[in-house]
Amino acid sequence: MAPTIQKRNLGMATTSKASLSSKIRKTTKPRARVLSSAAPINKKSASIPADMQPQLLRIAESQRTDFEKRVWTALCQIPRGRVTTYGLLSAYLGTSPRAVGNALRRNPFAPDVPCHRVVATGGSLGGFKGSWPKDGEGITITEKKTLLRGEGVKLDDKGRVLGTVWSSFE
Repeated sequence: MAPTIQKRNLGMATTSKASLSSKIRKTTKPRARVLSSAAPINKKSASIPADMQPQLLRIAESQRTDFEKRVWTALCQIPRGRVTTYGLLSAYLGTSPRAVGNALRRNPFAPDVPCHRVVATGGSLGGFKGSWPKDGEGITITEKKTLLRGEGVKLDDKGRVLGTVWSSFE
């Protein structure tokens, strides 16, 4: 005799598969499009400022991983003078904050591809710092503060970002 399998009710109403997939499509955010070296840049994209188009091309033509390209492309959406968090960016990309931080640490296009606009959830600047053979060390916390202040971002006396984080990824 086969063992009895009990189904657990997790408080969800029973729905048909078609109804459930319809709900998922309506509530699931689209993921960032991965740019490959052959992918055209959409000049009409409302979510990425026109001045970032050259950076998108540099990202697309790079020999980096698809994941790194997705992260760096998403960075190009963050407006000058605004910040987002590792958590919000990772939720948009469907990955972890640590994975995002590692991709930011390896950003060879900084500060033109603005990894300095990503901060920790509590407003602290975070601690990722990369190195590149050509340019020496990556962005230090002091450099990150300078870049953010130069864009008009306000910091408190402990170096935490003041204001509302940006979360309008498309």
